[in-house]
Amino acid sequence: MLPLDAADLQRDAREHLMLHFTDMSVYADKNIPIYVRGDGAHLYDADGRRYIDGLSGLFCTNLGHSYGAEIGAAAADQLSQLVFTPNWYVAHPAAIALATKLAELAPGDLNRVFFTSGGGDANEAAYKLARQWHAHNGEPQRHKVISRRISYHGTTLGALSFTGLAGAKTPFAPAAVPVHFVSNTNAFRHPLGDDEDAFCAALLTELEEAILFEGEDTIAMMIAEPVQNSGGCFTPPRGYWAGVREICDRYGILLLSDEVITGFGRVGEWFGAVKYGFQPDLITFAKGVTAAHGPMGGVIVSERVAAPFVTGDETFMHGLTFGGHPAICAMALKTIEIIERDDVLGNVRRNEPLMREMLDTLREIPIVGDIRGAGHFWAIELVKDQASKETFEGEEADWLLRQVLSEDLVNAGLLCRLDDRGDPVVQLSPPLICDMELFAEIVGIVKAALRKAARLVAANVYADGARILESGRGRPTPAGKRAAA
Repeated sequence: MLPLDAADLQRDAREHLMLHFTDMSVYADKNIPIYVRGDGAHLYDADGRRYIDGLSGLFCTNLGHSYGAEIGAAAADQLSQLVFTPNWYVAHPAAIALATKLAELAPGDLNRVFFTSGGGDANEAAYKLARQWHAHNGEPQRHKVISRRISYHGTTLGALSFTGLAGAKTPFAPAAVPVHFVSNTNAFRHPLGDDEDAFCAALLTELEEAILFEGEDTIAMMIAEPVQNSGGCFTPPRGYWAGVREICDRYGILLLSDEVITGFGRVGEWFGAVKYGFQPDLITFAKGVTAAHGPMGGVIVSERVAAPFVTGDETFMHGLTFGGHPAICAMALKTIEIIERDDVLGNVRRNEPLMREMLDTLREIPIVGDIRGAGHFWAIELVKDQASKETFEGEEADWLLRQVLSEDLVNAGLLCRLDDRGDPVVQLSPPLICDMELFAEIVGIVKAALRKAARLVAANVYADGARILESGRGRPTPAGKRAAA
């Protein structure tokens, strides 16, 4: 039986547990948030307080917290039959069934699946696959990657290379893979952002210029999320993905759609590539495939790219012991069954326009600069001045996010993300089973906190001797959580 005494948990956590992406000194004089159970779209901490899981854990508890028994039973049934066999040289029924189902759900001829343990592992595997594929085709010099600024693709050294966040990369420089970073699709901060077609054209021109600058025959792949998470839910302009696909085809570059977050319903379709109408060569997935009931990731590969590896011309020289673990595959199959059975994607599609309309009411608050997103995936960008779009930086951003908003949101019972890896944003990404009544409660909590913050900003409170946390710029701060994804 796991210990549940709050005092014992705090002591043991401080003495033994290293938290991810966390300045542990933050908890020197206050308790670490410890959550002990969940129900629906809510979590309960060790002291019995209830919170709305407004970030779906880290964009992964897509079914909330009420399907554990059903999904756990599927895992138990699998374990009663077969505890483990790897996908090295052999296979097992659960991995075969899941690969078959994923091939059915993925767009076009993305019919082959390579399983990993998580999202970063998946992006690392996709790069290796692209490198080896190009080498097989007589172009071993194709080893570079095109990625986007402020993007996050994982922490393994390859995936970290593709990540466009300086703070995450600096301790581990130099990068393992040479990467050219191009602009993301942040229309709010782009000089042409108000003209969708001109904005799209500028992004595509920049992409092509980057390819030519690096040498068109040196680029192995481009990696990008359909909706970029880091920086705050950047959606693509009209025509963007069609243009990216055409450019990649013209220069022989593989297109990788990182769907670690957007996959399995977050934006209302099985994959963001379906929502935005483009055909990638590779899709990476994780988080939502099991709705966080177990760790899994993978790469869905087109027939063209898979061809040399399934015909015997090449052996893909990569593998992970627990990639495609039988119990986790069983969990994923049950998760997909529930999503289909309970029309979870339909719920997201119906909610999206209602959520947008409800969030737009926040624009009357002076510090709200932009609201953007899709499905159950939203960001509210904060500004000092709506007209000039002047942003909060450094100590002011720390004060706003980590003192004012974080405390107010947690005290009101909402867990979400406060992030200034780009410009300061509040991110909301509730479970896909969330209804509009719960979302109205979320928006009400956020509105009250932002109105209070706006009053403090107007009164120059942060300039009048407010204590500034020395936590540094560049770390995400979920309200009630501290993590990166």
